[in-house]
Amino acid sequence: MEIVEFGTKNSEVIILLHGGGLSWWNFRAEAELLAPTYHVVLPILDGHAGSDEDFQSIRANAQRIISFVDQNYHGKVFLIGGLSLGAQILVEMLTLRNDICHYAIIERANVIPSKLTNIMIPFSINLSYGLIQKPWFSKLQFQSLKMDNHFYPEYYRDTRLITKANMISFLEANTSFEAASNLKSCQVNTRIVVGAKENGAIKRSAKILHEMMPHSTLEIKKDLYHGQYPLNCPQAYVQDLID
Repeated sequence: MEIVEFGTKNSEVIILLHGGGLSWWNFRAEAELLAPTYHVVLPILDGHAGSDEDFQSIRANAQRIISFVDQNYHGKVFLIGGLSLGAQILVEMLTLRNDICHYAIIERANVIPSKLTNIMIPFSINLSYGLIQKPWFSKLQFQSLKMDNHFYPEYYRDTRLITKANMISFLEANTSFEAASNLKSCQVNTRIVVGAKENGAIKRSAKILHEMMPHSTLEIKKDLYHGQYPLNCPQAYVQDLID
């Protein structure tokens, strides 16, 4: 597993898992803010630009990160956070190991499968994959994500490096994911975060997770769309993270 690290090796460890189609730079600003106090680990998810493995499944990613924690941090870290696909992987980690960390923050983890969307993914990616290489199309996609403009060069570079097969695989996994029932035994203090301007399925997913997880809180962030909390508001994200 490829990782990017910030901070000193002997401090409390925070792992942050980026969103689908992005990479470690998703959480770069947070890592820089946290580095004076914490050791921050930013894994590159399988199938993404800079990764060392193709994407197999959400569970396979979760197992790899758990193995990494076991090998390097004696089986437990201070905090793990995840966005979107990264949040789904975190949810899976918490079902496999209900004490993998002391604290967790889950943002935009979709746990309501969409059969129609899932069926359409290979067709839509086969149709649009060539366009991803075009700057004008990439810019339109980027603008729809409502990310700060300074992310665009890395977004364009890295989305072009994701293979068609990997893109189909992680999008299919994203749209078919469900939280396992044993998540109810999770012992981790967890913040579940969703933007007020997210779609209905994501808001319902947040409520489902909150109802399943006995040690969780649910926060709806006013005026925020998908992923804007960590991507566009890093100082607020870090402040909430460590409070």
